[in-house]
Order: sequence, then structure tokens, then C-alpha cells
Amino acid sequence: MDPIELGKKIKEARLAKKMTQSEVVGDFITRNMLSQIESGTATPSVKTLEYLAKTLGLNLTSLMPTEETSADDTVRRLESTKQLIREGFWREAADLAEDSLAMGLMNDEFSALLARAYYELAKESHTEKDYPAAISRADKAYALASKGVYANRSLEADCMLLKAEIAGKLSEFYSEMAKNPK
Repeated sequence: MDPIELGKKIKEARLAKKMTQSEVVGDFITRNMLSQIESGTATPSVKTLEYLAKTLGLNLTSLMPTEETSADDTVRRLESTKQLIREGFWREAADLAEDSLAMGLMNDEFSALLARAYYELAKESHTEKDYPAAISRADKAYALASKGVYANRSLEADCMLLKAEIAGKLSEFYSEMAKNPK
């Protein structure tokens, strides 16, 4: 289904239920992302489509593409992913890139974008002191940053530095615990 048609269908369902965009998005996606989906400027991931279908009482298959992805759809997905990254919507960008990779679309390009999104998500997890998530995301970013024609040695190094910083924080934490057992 064309992104503009999909967005129109989602918006019509939302308005039919007399729901605001904020009511639909909850904590799953941002209101801005829903606005982009409804206007056809962003293509949602399968996870996002599942969420929207459930929230709006729609059949998921009615929102899924019925024909093979065209080159125009691939380019739109790529541009949408880039736009999400430019705007700092790391989770949404990661979801769209993961979905595109799962469909076998432009592996090098989507891998490079997904690497950037994972790295930024790793930094957010680090800031939130969710070290296991930060390490996992940094590992994924590192693996993707080393692939294809868009391999990015700088991003690989940034991932390793972030992991070293996290290791230092964990070392300090465990040293303090050893000194002050409760």
C-alpha cells in the first residue's frame, strides 16, 4: 500500500474513533511520528503497524502492502529513515531500518542507518544507566558499522569507546559495593 494511502486510512480510522493523535500514540511512538505516518511522509515499521491496528481496531492485513515493494517505496523508506535520524527519533528510525532489512531492501544503506540509530540508542541507555541495554545496542551498532560499502570505522571506534566508558562505570560501581556491603 502506498504510504499516502496508508496514512489516509490510519487517519480516517483515528478520526472515526474520535481519538486525538496523542491518545493513539500513548507511549509506543511519538505524536510527531504518527503525524508523519498520517501525511504519508514516513513509512511505519511492522511493529508500529501492529500497534496502530490494535489501537484503532483495524485488521493488520488491511494495512499491509498487497504487492511487492517497488523502487519508489524503497526510496521513500530510505528517505523516511534518514529524516527520522536527522530529527533524533532513534527508536523509530531503528524500527523502520530493521523492517526494511528484513524485507531485503538496500542492505548496505539500511545497515549504515541502523548502526547510527543503535549507537544513539546505546548512548541514551548509558545516560539512563541501563548498562545492559547500552552494551547490547553498542554491540549491534559496532557489528552493523563494519558491514558493506558504508562501513564506518569512526562509528566502530565510538562504539568501543562507549563500551569502555560503561565498563569503567561498572567497575566503579562494583568497587563501591565491595567497600560498603549492606
